[in-house]
Amino acid sequence: MRSLIRGSGNKDTELRLIGIFRTHGIRGWRRRHRIAGKPDFVFLREKLVVFVDGCFWHGCPTHATWPKNNAEFWRTKLLGNRRRDRAVNRLLKKAGWRVVRIWEHALARKHEARTVARLLRVLGRQSD
Repeated sequence: MRSLIRGSGNKDTELRLIGIFRTHGIRGWRRRHRIAGKPDFVFLREKLVVFVDGCFWHGCPTHATWPKNNAEFWRTKLLGNRRRDRAVNRLLKKAGWRVVRIWEHALARKHEARTVARLLRVLGRQSD
Protein backbone atom coordinates (compact mmCIF):
# COMPACT_ATOMS: atom_id res chain seq x y z
CA MET A 1 0.00 0.00 0.00
CA ARG A 2 2.81 2.44 0.84
CA SER A 3 4.14 2.04 -2.70
CA LEU A 4 1.10 3.98 -3.92
CA ILE A 5 2.22 7.14 -2.08
CA ARG A 6 3.66 9.61 -4.56
CA GLY A 7 7.19 10.88 -4.09
CA SER A 8 6.41 14.46 -5.07
CA GLY A 9 3.37 16.67 -5.18
CA ASN A 10 1.99 14.92 -2.12
CA LYS A 11 -0.90 16.98 -0.70
CA ASP A 12 0.32 16.41 2.85
CA THR A 13 3.82 17.71 2.20
CA GLU A 14 4.99 19.79 -0.75
CA LEU A 15 1.57 21.14 -1.72
CA ARG A 16 0.83 22.08 1.88
CA LEU A 17 4.12 23.98 2.13
CA ILE A 18 3.35 25.80 -1.14
CA GLY A 19 0.10 26.93 0.48
CA ILE A 20 2.03 28.16 3.51
CA PHE A 21 4.49 30.01 1.28
CA ARG A 22 1.66 31.73 -0.57
CA THR A 23 -0.35 32.58 2.54
CA HIS A 24 2.67 34.19 4.19
CA GLY A 25 4.12 35.87 1.10
CA ILE A 26 7.28 33.77 1.02
CA ARG A 27 8.62 34.18 -2.50
CA GLY A 28 11.70 33.28 -4.47
CA TRP A 29 11.40 29.51 -4.30
CA ARG A 30 11.61 27.06 -7.17
CA ARG A 31 10.59 23.42 -7.46
CA ARG A 32 12.26 20.61 -9.39
CA HIS A 33 15.55 22.51 -9.63
CA ARG A 34 18.27 20.13 -10.73
CA ILE A 35 20.52 19.86 -7.73
CA ALA A 36 21.98 16.96 -5.74
CA GLY A 37 19.51 15.31 -3.42
CA LYS A 38 16.43 16.59 -5.31
CA PRO A 39 15.26 19.14 -2.72
CA ASP A 40 11.57 19.97 -2.70
CA PHE A 41 12.23 23.72 -2.82
CA VAL A 42 15.25 25.81 -3.76
CA PHE A 43 15.82 29.47 -2.93
CA LEU A 44 18.60 30.27 -5.38
CA ARG A 45 19.41 33.80 -4.20
CA GLU A 46 19.68 32.68 -0.57
CA LYS A 47 21.45 29.44 -1.56
CA LEU A 48 18.95 27.53 0.58
CA VAL A 49 17.30 24.18 -0.06
CA VAL A 50 14.20 22.93 1.74
CA PHE A 51 13.18 19.31 2.07
CA VAL A 52 9.77 18.28 3.38
CA ASP A 53 10.25 14.91 5.05
CA GLY A 54 7.36 12.53 5.59
CA CYS A 55 7.22 11.24 9.16
CA PHE A 56 7.05 7.61 8.08
CA TRP A 57 9.54 7.62 5.21
CA HIS A 58 12.23 9.67 6.94
CA GLY A 59 11.86 8.31 10.48
CA CYS A 60 10.43 11.23 12.44
CA PRO A 61 11.56 10.83 16.07
CA THR A 62 8.01 11.71 17.23
CA HIS A 63 5.76 9.98 14.69
CA ALA A 64 7.76 7.26 12.95
CA THR A 65 6.25 3.80 12.95
CA TRP A 66 8.03 0.52 12.38
CA PRO A 67 5.86 -1.93 10.43
CA LYS A 68 5.62 -5.39 11.91
CA ASN A 69 5.02 -7.12 8.57
CA ASN A 70 8.26 -7.65 6.68
CA ALA A 71 10.00 -5.86 9.57
CA GLU A 72 13.58 -6.44 8.42
CA PHE A 73 12.90 -5.02 4.97
CA TRP A 74 11.29 -1.89 6.44
CA ARG A 75 14.01 -1.42 9.04
CA THR A 76 16.68 -1.56 6.33
CA LYS A 77 14.69 0.73 4.03
CA LEU A 78 13.88 3.40 6.64
CA LEU A 79 17.35 3.46 8.20
CA GLY A 80 18.77 3.70 4.68
CA ASN A 81 16.55 6.74 4.03
CA ARG A 82 17.96 8.40 7.16
CA ARG A 83 21.54 7.67 6.06
CA ARG A 84 20.83 9.07 2.61
CA ASP A 85 19.33 12.23 4.12
CA ARG A 86 22.48 12.81 6.21
CA ALA A 87 24.72 12.19 3.19
CA VAL A 88 22.69 14.63 1.04
CA ASN A 89 22.88 17.25 3.80
CA ARG A 90 26.68 16.90 3.97
CA LEU A 91 27.03 17.04 0.17
CA LEU A 92 24.91 20.16 -0.18
CA LYS A 93 26.57 21.94 2.75
CA LYS A 94 29.97 21.17 1.30
CA ALA A 95 28.79 22.79 -1.95
CA GLY A 96 27.83 25.95 -0.03
CA TRP A 97 24.09 25.38 0.34
CA ARG A 98 22.14 25.79 3.56
CA VAL A 99 19.77 22.90 4.21
CA VAL A 100 16.42 23.00 6.01
CA ARG A 101 14.40 19.87 6.65
CA ILE A 102 10.79 20.27 7.69
CA TRP A 103 8.87 17.34 9.15
CA GLU A 104 5.48 16.55 7.68
CA HIS A 105 3.85 17.14 11.08
CA ALA A 106 5.27 20.70 11.19
CA LEU A 107 2.92 21.59 8.32
CA ALA A 108 -0.18 21.11 10.47
CA ARG A 109 -2.10 24.32 11.12
CA LYS A 110 -1.29 24.20 14.83
CA HIS A 111 2.47 24.30 13.99
CA GLU A 112 2.23 26.67 11.03
CA ALA A 113 3.29 29.85 12.87
CA ARG A 114 6.41 28.15 14.25
CA THR A 115 7.29 26.70 10.83
CA VAL A 116 6.84 30.07 9.11
CA ALA A 117 8.94 31.84 11.77
CA ARG A 118 11.70 29.28 11.26
CA LEU A 119 11.64 29.71 7.48
CA LEU A 120 11.66 33.50 7.70
CA ARG A 121 14.56 33.38 10.17
CA VAL A 122 16.60 31.10 7.91
CA LEU A 123 15.77 33.24 4.89
CA GLY A 124 16.85 36.35 6.78
CA ARG A 125 13.45 37.97 6.39
CA GLN A 126 11.28 39.75 8.91
CA SER A 127 7.82 38.45 9.70
CA ASP A 128 4.84 40.75 9.08
